Amino acid sequence: MSLTAAGAQPTADRIWSGGPILTMNDQAMRVEAVAEAGGKIIAVGQKAQVMQLKGANTQLFDLKGRAMLPGFVDPHGHMVMGGLQALSANMLAPPDGKIKDIAGMVATLKSWAKANGAAVKAGNVIVGFGYDNAQLKELRHPTKEELDEVSKDVPVVVIHQSGHLASANSAALELVGYDASTKDPEGGVIQRKAGSQEPNGTLEETAFFPLMGKVLHNIGPLGIEAFAKAGAKQWARFGYTTAQEGRSVPGIADVLRKVADEGAFKIDVLTYPDVLVDRQYILSHASPAYKNRLRVAGAKLTIDGSPQGFTAWRDRAYYDPVGSYPKGYAGYAAAKPEEVMDAVEWAFANGVQIITHANGEAASDLLIKAIDAAEARHPYKDQRPTLIHGQFLREDQVDAYQRLHVIPSLFPMHTFYWGDWHCEHTVGPQLCPNISPTGWVRGRGMIFTTHHDAPVALPDSMRVLDATVTRRSRSGKVIGEKQKVDVLTALHAMTIWPAYQIFEENSKGSIEVGKLADFVVLSRDPTAGNPNNLSKIKVVETIKEGGSVFRLSP
Repeated sequence: MSLTAAGAQPTADRIWSGGPILTMNDQAMRVEAVAEAGGKIIAVGQKAQVMQLKGANTQLFDLKGRAMLPGFVDPHGHMVMGGLQALSANMLAPPDGKIKDIAGMVATLKSWAKANGAAVKAGNVIVGFGYDNAQLKELRHPTKEELDEVSKDVPVVVIHQSGHLASANSAALELVGYDASTKDPEGGVIQRKAGSQEPNGTLEETAFFPLMGKVLHNIGPLGIEAFAKAGAKQWARFGYTTAQEGRSVPGIADVLRKVADEGAFKIDVLTYPDVLVDRQYILSHASPAYKNRLRVAGAKLTIDGSPQGFTAWRDRAYYDPVGSYPKGYAGYAAAKPEEVMDAVEWAFANGVQIITHANGEAASDLLIKAIDAAEARHPYKDQRPTLIHGQFLREDQVDAYQRLHVIPSLFPMHTFYWGDWHCEHTVGPQLCPNISPTGWVRGRGMIFTTHHDAPVALPDSMRVLDATVTRRSRSGKVIGEKQKVDVLTALHAMTIWPAYQIFEENSKGSIEVGKLADFVVLSRDPTAGNPNNLSKIKVVETIKEGGSVFRLSP
């Protein structure tokens, strides 16, 4: 047993035992009991020894055979939008929702609007979240006319599961001011009706973001506060004791601060404001310390878009894109090369951690060029630059990221949700086995982290774990046998490695004396039993600094 100090005998506030406890400390992976006092771990080891710290008021918790692990640390997600997802009409396909076709979308939106009349009236908008054209019977986006069936007067916005596209009705297009005379913004596309310039309702990337800004403005700060609170609860439900708002702007970050200062966050939240929006805000607010469970952690940069939505920027043509795309179409950049170079240079010059969304190979080429230039001017000093997503990578790019000290935060859930789609349409059968190449990364001795990018998918920790280990698609096909990793490695990528990614490895990510008593209790030990059933494991309880913040209803 280890204690807070040699010979010290503190009294525990709480002690857990009675089930497998995986510490994620490689020097002592399994223990029998854990003790906590004042929100921190004070003892880890054999039950008989840890129980010596029991006092008259110590609470004892029997795990009853269930497994305890460190609380999961979110390496990349969008908590505010995750809250919007939780409070809007569910447009997800099975197994997370029920939408299989456009008629089902329309019917669900109508039902939701009727059941949430007060919210619709207050925000003057009907919002659905999570549709995936790859899973719709029609294999396309809904048109504005189809969404007009929901309402001709109230703006209807249905956000794609990628979060990089949306479909809008006529009223929503009018709200944002798009018509046949509107030109495509740089880094985005207003899709048009065949043979004309009239918008068909689908908006990509920077063409979509202004509409979302109008919607959030109509909803107002109180609505965004509700999203933030709902998002934090959703993350806790899946065992996360640290959540992330992976791209904010000052207005959203200020709302998060208000919610935090009111004491509404029961788990830690960190945010990365957009480096292309307001750098002074980042410099003024970034801090390694939490205040009321919130901190600004660094800067976010976005280079390209969604691989499944064909907006990721590739170094070659998409294999067989579904839609009206020109021959040789390879996606596009969402930021200018000079903006990317300057943003990364600024981050290194100012000692700011920068996390960068780069999905396609061309996006990674530009990011590597930018970091190469920045490190040449500012020798590396543990800035921990992070690649977000990296869906389509070449092996030479993985080598470059290793050389440049970049932490890959990968997205293996794509193997489940879009693995079949990638094999058939985005990169084709030869390259699809290497999406989210955890095997390549680990084979080089690099650490990596795995995220859900919620609300792109639910922040389902066990789905993340399952996808990282099994790489099974919706159809049951294994997408990249050589990219598989074992369960313990996958758990490292959800605990101690993301804690390192966000500079919090000394207080989170493993069950060790002196660290925060952040835990998750699972229905069974994920390292035992059939790995093909990992997604069926349930999060039974989430514990933040010794206190329960989520408990599964019986």
